[in-house]
Order: sequence, then C-alpha cells, then structure tokens
Amino acid sequence: MAETQVTRQASTFPWLQHYPPSTPHNVDDKLGKTLVDLLEESKQQYASRPAVESFGVSLTYAQVDEIANKVAGFLQAKGLVKGDRVAIFMPNVAAYIPILFGVLKAGGIVVNTNPLYTPRELTHQMKDSGAKFIFFLSLFEKTVAAADKAVSFDTMVRVEVGDLLGLKGRLISVVARRKQGVTKKDRQSQAISLQTALKEGAKHGFVPVPITPDDLAFLQYTGGTTGVSKGAMLQHSNVQANTEQCVAWFDPVLDRENKRHIMIGALPLYHIFALTGCAFFTLRIGGTALLITNPRDLKTFTTTLRKRPFTIFVGINTLFSALADHPDFPNADFSHLSVCIGGGMATKSIVAEKWKKITGFPIIEGYGLSETSPGATFNSPRIDCFTGAIGFPWPSTEVRILDAEGQPVAEGEIGEIAIKGPQVMRGYWNRPEETARVFTEDGFFRSGDMGLMLPDGQFKLVDRLKEMINVSGFNVYPNEVEDVIIQMPEVKDIAVVGLPDDHSGEAVTAFVIKRDENLTEQQIRDYCRETLTGYKVPKKVVFKEELPKSNVGKVLRRVLYEEAVGGKNLA
Repeated sequence: MAETQVTRQASTFPWLQHYPPSTPHNVDDKLGKTLVDLLEESKQQYASRPAVESFGVSLTYAQVDEIANKVAGFLQAKGLVKGDRVAIFMPNVAAYIPILFGVLKAGGIVVNTNPLYTPRELTHQMKDSGAKFIFFLSLFEKTVAAADKAVSFDTMVRVEVGDLLGLKGRLISVVARRKQGVTKKDRQSQAISLQTALKEGAKHGFVPVPITPDDLAFLQYTGGTTGVSKGAMLQHSNVQANTEQCVAWFDPVLDRENKRHIMIGALPLYHIFALTGCAFFTLRIGGTALLITNPRDLKTFTTTLRKRPFTIFVGINTLFSALADHPDFPNADFSHLSVCIGGGMATKSIVAEKWKKITGFPIIEGYGLSETSPGATFNSPRIDCFTGAIGFPWPSTEVRILDAEGQPVAEGEIGEIAIKGPQVMRGYWNRPEETARVFTEDGFFRSGDMGLMLPDGQFKLVDRLKEMINVSGFNVYPNEVEDVIIQMPEVKDIAVVGLPDDHSGEAVTAFVIKRDENLTEQQIRDYCRETLTGYKVPKKVVFKEELPKSNVGKVLRRVLYEEAVGGKNLA
C-alpha cells in the first residue's frame, strides 16, 4: 500500500522522482509535537552538549532548559496566561533562545521584533499584536521607553549583551554600553533586569502548561515590503514541521553519527529564516548555535570564523557578498564545513561563484516566506554548483504555479507561486479578509511571488508580483535586470524599480552603487543591450552611495520607489 502511494505521488509530483534515495517523500510520522517537546527531547539526548555559544562562552542544553523554566516561572508570576503575547526585542545574544523557550513553555506567543525599529514601528507592532510583556536589549531602552508611553507594557525586562555568560559576560556588557555611550543614568523605563527576573522565576517556580501542536507559537511579522506589516500566525505544528523538513532534507550531508555540528548564527533570530533554519534546526540535531551579535562588524566576524571551526553556514545574498569581498574571509577555517544554505532573498550568481571559489562549497539556495515557517523549496544539498533555481518542494509540501484566476498554468509558464503543506500558517493575526485573500479554496497559500516550474519539478523564482514592471504592456522582472547589471565588475550593488512614465506606463530604473567611480550610465545601458531586449534596458540609471535595506539585508525597492515619486507606495 505504501509503495502504491509513493508511486502515485511520484507520477503526480515530478519533483519526487529527483529526491535522493534517503530523503523521505513526507515527514508525516515526525509531526504532532510542539516546540517545547523539541527542547525537552534534545535536552534528554544532549544535556551536556553546548546548545548556544556567544562571545566564546557556551550554554548547555540542560542550562538552556533550566533558564527557560525560570523565565516561564517569572512570566507566570507576573500574570501571563496561555495565549498572551510576549515581545523579544533583541539581536543575537545568548539570552535570546532561553527566553524564547521560556515564553513558549509558559504558553505565551512570541512576537519577534527587529531591535532596530523606531519607536513608531515598535509601537505599531505592539499595538497590533497586543503584546504587554517585552524582553529588550538595554542598548535600545530609549525606543522601548518611548513605545511604552503608547502601549503601557505590563512587564519589561532589560537584557544585557553578556547576560548568562558569567564574569566575561559582565565585562562584555560594560564594553557594549560604553561603545554606545549608554549609562545607567540613561535608563528611562521601569524595566527590571534579566537577573532579577530569573531570581523571581526560580522563587515562584514554573507550573507546566498543557500546550498542543495547534496552539500559536509566534506572531511572525512580515517585512512590510508590500504594504502594512502583518503578523503571520504560526502554530507550534507549523514551525515543528518545517524543522523536521529541514532535517530530512539536509541529513544526507550532515553525517551526524560522526560529527557534532556548529551552526553560524549570523542572521538575526527575530527573522523567520534564522529562527527555524538556525535555532530550531540546530537544536533538533544536537548542534551548537554560534551566535554572531553584530555581523556587520566584518573584522570581528571574520576573526571568529578563522578561530572557531564551524560545519553549517546559513546566510543571505548580502551577507555572502559582504564576506566574499572581505580580505580576511579567505583565511577562515572551512575544513569542517558540511553545507552552506542560502535564502531570504534571491542569491546573485556572481556572489555564489565568489563564495564557492573561496570556500569550496556551493550555496544551497531555497525559498520560503514568513507565512511558510519559512522553508518551502530547496536545491538538493548534493549539488556541485549554484543553480539559480529555488529547488524542489520539501517533503509533505506541494507547490503550484497559478494564473491570475487561481488556475494552474502549464509547465514552464510564469505565474504566482502557491504552497500547501504542514508548515503553512494559520492566517494573519486579526486580519480575516487578508487571510481569505491569500488562500485558494483548496488551501494553497498564494505567495505573491512569480515563478515557474522546470521540467524536472524544480522551481525558479522570477520576482515579486507587486514589483513586476509593466513597460507598454510587457512584463519586466527586476531580478532579471539586476542579475545582468551585477555582472559588471564596476558595479557593487544594484536595485531595479519601475517608476511612472507618461509614454510607457512604467520605466525601468536602475539604482546603482559603483565599485568604479568612472562608471557611466551609458556604459550600463550598453552592457544591458548585449543581453536584454530593448524594453528591459533601464531607461534611467541613478547612482547612489547606499541602498535602503532591511536589517536582514534585503534591498527595499519600495523605499526607492517612494523616494523617487514623493512618498507614493509601491504596493
């Protein structure tokens, strides 16, 4: 019966025929658990192993669980009940993961929040989510204090950079405050310290809460690049399923019987790609999450990579590019590396080529969204070189390409990518109309991204539906134009946007950061004409010193558009 089912699936879903023999077609037998179960099982199996490492100091799985219990007890003492939302407003510090699990153990819903948000942005997210509890890094206290005036938090906990790291951590915290020019006199909120919270939590004790896979674990806010930021409701089952899919997909190259894995956690944990791909994936396989608090400090980052052997590297195009361009990066220790995973935004082929030349490993690119926890498709972990495709749907996942009416298109035709699987969100928080709009009648999530299916069942990403440029009725995809221009040695970075044009409706406009100051607009246009049809060639080139980016490093085309047209939104 099982063989018949697999055969029928393989004929319906062509990608299954290209799975490695050891990769299951589904992970159904691994489902039905919560993220609290994940930590408990890993603690039982790997209690004395280092789970988290920061600034050279480690916390074991047993320590992470113990701290999480204290956080949960503290929250219960402060009146948190199951379903309450708790914000985490921090970069990648050692306390992040224990706090996260503490919230989940208490039955709370985690609201991951970008610590570089302005008071206005933080206030919006707190009001929208209804979060009344917040853990924040002390360096951002002014922002939290400003938001508190509008939100009136019930409980605020101040976390230092070096909390949980002993004497070395206290010294690190002092240095961090001095660098930012922050003193105790600058404190503006009624927050208590994490150490005080942990003491209260230990005194109160933690009373276990019944948690089911269907309970919400996260309100994961979308980046807001296509409009107002919305909270994707991710259940324990969604993120747990995606973690199992990740394990099933990459296990063939991990050799877990003979190797203990160290994951470089440079992407911010508040972002869904790092949350699942770094934190939960690492803990599920008994590895160590080596957290990089400030990846923009490339000198310190590359020093860490040189001194600390690592086995898994997860990044996005801008991070890969910045490291590949840094003179110290080739001196990093790649001798233990097993796999390099890319996602979060389209990886440029020229960046992937540089990366492999330096590290010896290709970037295994995948695709997903906050709404899919995030992984949906991935290249095979055994590829020899970068493909430019986003790969095959993961186990237990179905992907379709739909037309404007929601009907499947023929193989090779461009349409909207739609996804169905156990990792797909329940919906958007308090937005039933938005939820209904993005789901088909048969339960597929409409991503808003344009793509196509290749003959072997792999998928290729074309661009965002709302960022597609219409030139006199012809569709131009910004990614395609960007991929051409970035090949020029004189170009360091590029973003392409469609701006209003009286003649053609929209005009292809390239915003360029020069690598060579002698580069001209005409050179770029001439270069494009060699490989692009006429209507795709930029009508205008704007040279800039920098491009607006999210804290994850994704170029914000919307911001470029708004700046160019005087505040009108691209969406």
